[in-house]
Amino acid sequence: MSDIDTLKAELKKLSQRATQAKMDLHDLSEDLPQNWQTILSVAQRAQEAFAALEAKRGELDKLGV
Repeated sequence: MSDIDTLKAELKKLSQRATQAKMDLHDLSEDLPQNWQTILSVAQRAQEAFAALEAKRGELDKLGV
């Protein structure tokens, strides 16, 4: 598997993780005020997932793909 294929596979996994984090944040917002104590941790996971996704996209862009 080439470096580009590896990056694309990692990008796909990170995209799925970011999408799940977005849905978790959405679900939490719909259930408020229940579980309001988890806002920060759910939001942090979403932020980390999207930051990792953006960084990986940057790596792929540097390769000119």
